[in-house]
Amino acid sequence: RAAAMSLQDIKRSPTFLVGTQQQKGILDEFHRQEQHFTEEYQKNKPLCFSARAYQQTHPAKVRMGYKDADATLTSPMLLGVCDGVSQLEEFNMDPSLLPNELLRTCEELAMMQLMPDMPVSPQDAYRGPISLLKEAYEASESYGSTTVLLAALDNSTRIHGKLHPMIAVLSIGDCELLMLRRTNGRQSDLEAVFHTEMQRIDYNVQTPLQLARVDGRIDEDFDESIALEVIEKGSAVHCVSAYEGDILILGSDGVFDNLFLDEIVEICNEILGPSGQKEFTPMPPSQLSQVAQRIVKDSHAKSDAKNGHFLDTPIGKGGKVDDTSVVVAEIVEWTEAHREIWSQVRRNKKWSSVLSCGVPCAGVPCYAACQAESDDDRRAGAKSRGGGDNSSQYSDSDEDDRPACAIA
Repeated sequence: RAAAMSLQDIKRSPTFLVGTQQQKGILDEFHRQEQHFTEEYQKNKPLCFSARAYQQTHPAKVRMGYKDADATLTSPMLLGVCDGVSQLEEFNMDPSLLPNELLRTCEELAMMQLMPDMPVSPQDAYRGPISLLKEAYEASESYGSTTVLLAALDNSTRIHGKLHPMIAVLSIGDCELLMLRRTNGRQSDLEAVFHTEMQRIDYNVQTPLQLARVDGRIDEDFDESIALEVIEKGSAVHCVSAYEGDILILGSDGVFDNLFLDEIVEICNEILGPSGQKEFTPMPPSQLSQVAQRIVKDSHAKSDAKNGHFLDTPIGKGGKVDDTSVVVAEIVEWTEAHREIWSQVRRNKKWSSVLSCGVPCAGVPCYAACQAESDDDRRAGAKSRGGGDNSSQYSDSDEDDRPACAIA
């Protein structure tokens, strides 16, 4: 009987017609909910990142003598985090070389391809994050293996003829990105609106998908074509709309294995409260630095026993003892001051050592030639590209002691 049941015997759940007046009411409600986004959208203006980074080797790994192989990138149109494989030290390789070279090369390409209102030749045109990373890998020479997370801000996208900036997120491995937004108006709390997921082999916290270049000492079967295939086929790519005031958190697995998303959101709301003004006001860079440092500090605290008890984490009690790197960025308007400064940097080809120093310059963060790659800084352990804070180099109280700006 059951087998012979016909389609006529199955009760059909109909789709009901929505009347004109009801649809108008729904559209009015949508308009009220999205009004502050629509206002930003109608301004038809390019955007950029205002970002700070912070990274720190876990104290337990320092005691064991492990090298920090993380690298971060903060530049106006491209953010990045790479988490190098420290195990390569066992083969007398420096695991930090490939992550740093990859991000440095990505930064140079982004300066050529993504800067608003700057002429770009057809061969240098931006073709998406996969092409950018592939080109950076092919231009690099360092050996190593690393996870990769990039966020590229593309100001060329348009909807109905109006500028509508988009962020392309590329992930290989277990670094993650979290986007926050004040969805209920400028004076509301930040809420999570987008989050990437980790790529791990067999769900093992120690075996993320990764981008590598190694020799026969490590893998006799390695060929660079495999690495290019990882970029082309293994990259997780997402595109999301960008609005002024959005907050992005990019972190290594040391962040997202130890902190729940709501803990990160709570930190951001505690430090990055609403401005109290009707018009959007960018956050001071010092507050972005404070968020980054707090996230790293709280991540490390999760793996320390409290009164003999370990705290809950996304991967279980006690979390993961790991180097931790984070980039905290706010999306702000790309202004004439930005344009003048970066045009000069681009002409002089100084972008391979550029940072956002956080010093007010013509009303915006001043982007200047960075001295952070001096021998002294390398001895101090600074690995952050484009404005990252070293694990002990800066604190909230020494914000005024940062290098002076000098475009040269």
